[in-house]
Amino acid sequence: MAESLLQASRQRRVKAMTAAAGSASRAALPLLLCALLAFGGAYVLDDSDGLGREFDGIGAISGGGATSRLLINYPEPYRSQILDYLFKPNFGASLHILKVEIGGDGQTTDGTEPSHMHYELDENYFRGYEWWLMKEAKKRNSNITLMGLPWSFPGWLGKRFDWPYVNRHLTAYYIVSWIVGAKRYHDLDIDYIGIWNERPFDINYIKVLRRMLNYQGLERVKIIASDNLWEPISASMLLDAELMEVIDVIGAHYPGTHTVKDARLTKKKLWSSEDFSTLNNAMGAGCWGRILNQNYVNGYMTSTIAWNVVASYYEQLPYGRSGLMTAQEPWSGHYVVEAPIWISAHTTQFTRPGWYYLKTVGHLEKGGSYVALTDGLGNLTIIIETMLLDSSGSFTVELQEDELFTLTTLTTGSKGSYPPPPKSQPFPPIYTDDFNVEYPFFSEAPNFADQTGVFEYFMNTEDPGEHRFTLRQVLNQRPITWAADASSTISIIGDYKWSNMTITCDVFIETPGKGGVFIAGRVNKGGILIRSARGIFFWIFANGTYRVTGDLAGWLIYAVGQAEVTAQEWYTLTLTIKGHLSAGMLNGKLLWSEVPVNFPKNGWAAIGTHSFDFAQFDNFHVDATP
Repeated sequence: MAESLLQASRQRRVKAMTAAAGSASRAALPLLLCALLAFGGAYVLDDSDGLGREFDGIGAISGGGATSRLLINYPEPYRSQILDYLFKPNFGASLHILKVEIGGDGQTTDGTEPSHMHYELDENYFRGYEWWLMKEAKKRNSNITLMGLPWSFPGWLGKRFDWPYVNRHLTAYYIVSWIVGAKRYHDLDIDYIGIWNERPFDINYIKVLRRMLNYQGLERVKIIASDNLWEPISASMLLDAELMEVIDVIGAHYPGTHTVKDARLTKKKLWSSEDFSTLNNAMGAGCWGRILNQNYVNGYMTSTIAWNVVASYYEQLPYGRSGLMTAQEPWSGHYVVEAPIWISAHTTQFTRPGWYYLKTVGHLEKGGSYVALTDGLGNLTIIIETMLLDSSGSFTVELQEDELFTLTTLTTGSKGSYPPPPKSQPFPPIYTDDFNVEYPFFSEAPNFADQTGVFEYFMNTEDPGEHRFTLRQVLNQRPITWAADASSTISIIGDYKWSNMTITCDVFIETPGKGGVFIAGRVNKGGILIRSARGIFFWIFANGTYRVTGDLAGWLIYAVGQAEVTAQEWYTLTLTIKGHLSAGMLNGKLLWSEVPVNFPKNGWAAIGTHSFDFAQFDNFHVDATP
């Protein structure tokens, strides 16, 4: 039979694989034996020498940052359908792990996520959407593993320094409060907590965090470090017995499927705690399939976590469509179940955390890899990719290039589906929001994507009139940054393709003397590039002046002048951009006009403040009809 297989392989230029599997067992007897036959050699899967490392699951990240921003705005039933494709067992990606950003008010790739403690005496465990997303994931899979990791931190923790370890106990208290709040207010048990995403770790802080967790009765919460490279955390653990004891998992980002000697010497669990970060087309899906296998084959990593779980942010922001699926049009309800969802399913639907890899896993001679996992109770799953290869049972599988197969004894997997969602539609060219929401379901207004600062629904308890409900910029100091936050706060909205537009918004400067606000159009950059954003920015200041600039930083000044403006008063700003010219009005009266606009040609609308000062916005309206 082997000869005929080899002959057929040569004729078709594909691999042929034959597998014979008995019942899997964790006993020391050779109860499992698989022979993978292909021209040029055979590959043997065998548990007679015991099993390999314990499998900890496949997951994805929401955050790092604001990557799920638009998801919560989706109407039903489409929002629930998206969530099912991500988290429902035996349906879609069926993720085992959800890792979320602990919002810290700073820009963390595609936007900012709000902190549960903007200020030292402030605590609010209903800001943002990560609480909601974790609950939705748990609703679908009660066994899903939950992880939290900070990217940025609120500024008060730094005591005027851009550093979270100035007061280690205070920062540990801040993180532990988030874990306690998750349980107290949302009945969510956080399983793993990280240190500081892709930034330096502090050995003493990690020890303080462990002690504080234990003091709060959170011994079950495990620490993963350092969400950066394998070194220097691995060497530090080998040199420090206490550090070795308090860290449960070594997590590295984008390890290229390889670990290092020091990491293996710790004998700790090794995870690729952030990976993928690739356009979710067919090529990106192939990359994801290769990573899922070879992270263990090459690097003994027992968990791989994708950035990001769903591309639910404006596509023209950095790393557009880098999620397992795409959901970036809540206004239309359109979403796309991308190929990485089904690549994930090849592993997630046919394994469970707590299964074990076989020791006999590896590479295929002509390219590709194979892994095998067992629950020790008679079930076996083999995954092969030809990007790289797959097999199980007593039969033959012929594999061509760029294929992924899963062969399993499980019968529970399925390719879930819903009727097609609505067709893709551009952002509405006429859009209005008066922010009149007394009991908001979510702290941020729909479709606004904060890029520096945090803009939240606000109720003026002393204003019974038109401006009782507003949108307020709520930060009064710069956060401890992860990326290059701008010096001015800004929230974008709309269609990046917009060119001609009229933007109107009521504004309220709260800070006397130095406060200032703006509305803007054709904003051409966001995310980690926000500091260099160009556009047309119409500013007014509490000192009685106005300014028109061609950039957020305020270096390109097009016009300046006096305006009857002060703090603690409401004003209506109007910005009109048409072709190569722009004009601005204050309270319906022309303030400036005929200002040339040569660049950029298109971009988002935006609102914001001159610095990290309180300010309010109301009755936002944009008309971008051609």
